[in-house]
Amino acid sequence: MSRFSTWVGIALAGALSLSLAGCSSTGGKRAEDARAAAAAQGQAAVDTPRWTFAMVTHAGDGDTFWDIVRSGAEQAAVKDNIHFLYSHDDEAQQQAQLVDAAVDKKVDGIIVTLAKPDAMKASLARARAAGIPVVTVNSGSAESKEFGALTHIGQDETIAGEAVGEELNERGRENALCVLHEQGNVGHEQRCDGVEKTFDGTLVRLHVNGTSMPDVQSAIEARLQSDAGVDAVVTLGAPYADTAVKAREGAGSDAEIDTFDLNAKVAAGLKDGSLGFAVDQQPYLQGYEAVDLLWLYRYNADVLGGGRPVLTGPQIITEDDAAALEDYTQRGTR
Repeated sequence: MSRFSTWVGIALAGALSLSLAGCSSTGGKRAEDARAAAAAQGQAAVDTPRWTFAMVTHAGDGDTFWDIVRSGAEQAAVKDNIHFLYSHDDEAQQQAQLVDAAVDKKVDGIIVTLAKPDAMKASLARARAAGIPVVTVNSGSAESKEFGALTHIGQDETIAGEAVGEELNERGRENALCVLHEQGNVGHEQRCDGVEKTFDGTLVRLHVNGTSMPDVQSAIEARLQSDAGVDAVVTLGAPYADTAVKAREGAGSDAEIDTFDLNAKVAAGLKDGSLGFAVDQQPYLQGYEAVDLLWLYRYNADVLGGGRPVLTGPQIITEDDAAALEDYTQRGTR
């Protein structure tokens, strides 16, 4: 894939300065049915005890990103003979309460995101006091070790942003918008920080109400109408890319739309040229490896990463790569 090895190499070198975040969601009745059917057909590949692992994310509703994370986790859970519990809330205090509930259930392992780490610190301390191993995933790598987690699995958000800045330079862009859709998400700020660090042009941050796609569209459209010099819009989550394309059309702008994260719509947009590039952090891998690493710890006291996060990105995806990944995005694993 384009520039993959280059950026993963940089990411490994810079792994000490991570702090991540992704977007959010579960899915719908169709996704639930598909997951249940897949789980029913799968068989464990091991004969270890049927441990219970809980995953608690900062997912809200409507973002396919978390369907992919969850899909990976559930697939690994089937293989590892794990009873898998999934819950989510995009409000930090409610997410912390869900972690507390998992501790009270005396689960055998917890997987958690730390998009707003301060709110989660006490709950993870409770898990640690109860002897429950924790793996952090997707967001919060800088706090993961401090909070007592075994390891962190995800993408270095600053390095991912730097990759975007370099890609914008290669494409000759000069004026970019970085669209932040979730207030208080430290990883999103780090993405924009990374873009600003390497981008030779001017970067402006645009804060939008990410819970309302019409509001997101109108905010981007208004900005493009008021500043005809904007030639690139960078969204921080795959569902917002399509909305940005609509905003560009409404504003009559020629700005390129680029995005963090990958899903079927993004792959299609890359293929038809309505999107420029995407940054994939491989969410399926994040969910899958989180379950696998907890199983390895319970079974053999194994810990990957050597005290550093296990990186799943960034990987720059362009039109040249989209066709090869399209089947994977349509089945919900990329």
